[in-house]
Formats: sequence, C-alpha cells, structure tokens
Amino acid sequence: MKRGFPLHEQGLSRARFLGIFRTRECYPMLIAGPWFAPMMFDEPGIGYRVVGELYESGDDTIARLDRLESFGRAGNLCVAIDVEPVAGGPICRALAYMKSRHLAEPVHSNYLRVYEDRRFIPFDRRG
Repeated sequence: MKRGFPLHEQGLSRARFLGIFRTRECYPMLIAGPWFAPMMFDEPGIGYRVVGELYESGDDTIARLDRLESFGRAGNLCVAIDVEPVAGGPICRALAYMKSRHLAEPVHSNYLRVYEDRRFIPFDRRG
C-alpha cells in the first residue's frame, strides 16, 4: 500500500512513514490474480530482497490493513520479518502481508524487487 498507489489512503494514510526498507532475506514477490495484485510469498531464500515502505502504526491501522489484505481468510498471511533501511541503519522487525501460491493465478510478472506496477484494480472498480 505504497504512497501514490491504490489503497494507501484507506490503509496507511494515518500511519507514520519511517522510510524505505528492504527485507533481510530474499522473498518471491510478483503481480498475480484477476486484480493484478502484488503478492509476496512466505518462502524465504527465493526471489529478491524486496524493497518497500515501512510505517509505524497502531492497532486501529493494523485492523484496517488486516481487512484490506483479507487476513484470516485461507491463503492470506501476516508474517513478522527482518527489514533494514535501504540507506543503512539498524535491522528491525516488521509485519508483512503475504499470500499462498494458490491465490496467484494467473501470474502477470516475474519476481520483482520493487512494486511499481500500475495495473492493480481496486475494490471499487471490480465488476
């Protein structure tokens, strides 16, 4: 839910932006599914060290993100991972929303380091 992309306002507009971070381990991330969603899989050691934005958020924001990410439904995970600032600095733990591979049909990209794809179809534009 990066700034400038769909769902950022709904999910993270009230959270405090901490900076650009990357995963300490490689993870597979790609664009998949009928809505062209970015999906990262809980398969450390595969793919790239994924770069993204890190936010500090409270319980209300986490609850909102859980709903937007369908956390609790089969194949939708929330995993604690180690991340580090791209510009250098201490390692910290972060929550990352991940998917199971069975949700990744059809696949629309190879593995990605950074999510920049603009094809995602937000909830209000789905038929």
